Order: sequence, then C-alpha cells, then structure tokens
Amino acid sequence: MLFTKSVEIPVGAGRMPAYVARPEGAETRPAIIVLEEIFGINSEMKRITELVASAGYVGIAPNYFHRTDPHMDLPYDQSGIQQGLAAAKHVTRETLAEDIRAAAAWLRSQPFVNGHVGTWGFCIGGSVAFYSATLPEIDAACSFYGSMIARPLASGEPEMLADAAKVHTPLFFAFGGKDESLPPTSIERIRETLTADGKAFDLHVYPDEGHGFFRHGVNGEATPGARAVWSLVQAFFKRTL
Repeated sequence: MLFTKSVEIPVGAGRMPAYVARPEGAETRPAIIVLEEIFGINSEMKRITELVASAGYVGIAPNYFHRTDPHMDLPYDQSGIQQGLAAAKHVTRETLAEDIRAAAAWLRSQPFVNGHVGTWGFCIGGSVAFYSATLPEIDAACSFYGSMIARPLASGEPEMLADAAKVHTPLFFAFGGKDESLPPTSIERIRETLTADGKAFDLHVYPDEGHGFFRHGVNGEATPGARAVWSLVQAFFKRTL
C-alpha cells in the first residue's frame, strides 16, 4: 500500500507545491525527487512518483514552476506546450538550485527518509536532473530525454552541459533514437564531454523510441523501451542510493 499526499515546501518567501508518494510504514528509505515535464505536476508525474514509491523509495514531485504557475497541470497538446514553454522561460539555474535544495531539505527532515536523495527528470526535467548532479544535496541523478542538456535553456541561459565539470554524482541517461529535439550528434557530445571530464555515467539510446517514450499516460501500453529502461533505472538507484 502507498501513502500519498500533497504538501507545500517553503522556498524563500514563497511555498512550492509538491506531490508525495511513499510506502506505508515506519521504515526509513532513500528518496527520489521527480522533476516534471513542461506540463506541470499532472497525472503522469503523479504516476511516476507513485512508481518510485512502488519500488521502495519516497517519491516527491515538486512544482519548480511555482513562481509563475503554482498549480500548473497542462494537457499534452499544442496549448499545453505553449503554456509550458512560456513558464519555462522563468526557470533559471538559480531558481532550480533553490527549489531542489528546498525539496531535498524537506525530505531529509522527514522521519521516513534515510538521508539519501536522488533525482529523476523528464523532458525539461531531464535537463534539470543533469543540473541537479552538480548540487551537493543530490546523491544520484537520472535524466530522461533532456534536450536542454545540449542546447540553451528557455530562459536564455547556456546549455546544462556547460556545467559538466561540476557534476559530482553518478548519472543515468535515457534517450530515444527518434527524438527530434535531441539529435544523435547532441547525444554523442554529452557522452564525449562527460567521458573527457572523467564523470561516472550510464547512457542508453533506444533506437525505435521518440521523445517522451516513458510517458505511459499518453502512449497507452508501455513501449518496449519504457519496459526495458525501468529495470535499469531501478538497478541504478539501488546501486547509488
């Protein structure tokens, strides 16, 4: 059985909404911060947070768009994309660091968390997960199809790969070979940069998958790539957290 609830985490002068899921009981566990797509904390992000909990972790999905869109829950259509991209323009390294640190601090203050905290991000959240690997509060980071790792942020800031030398945690990457937002040349540049910097990472490309291939809520039944990568994600977090 899972315990789920919505919480608000103090961040600066404001509060950041977040969705929490965890196994019931008093056992302490590692935690994983689920980093949202540009569509907000919708049913898909809640599904993944509960998936994390079903694997034995404390999951939390904070809304790092809270400064402009505190209740963002957008549909997977053109209107949702446009609203999400507009919100993403206000997300910077500074706001992300503040929000991730606040979420990690909240988790470590809970009696059911053992102190180990990782991240798992999707789309823009995949890029945020890469950035989280540069923060001392994070112990491991998993990035799914983060296109702004290798291209400028919506805010206009440089690509996340510019911070590769600051990465201090193990990284796990999953990309779709048919993802038009992240061509093979960009994926190889990520691989080459991290290798040259001596960073610990696993990088997997699923040739027949496109962008968002883990998005079960849109694609119906899970794709072959989604089924294959989930076992690898579990092994990664078991090893690193």
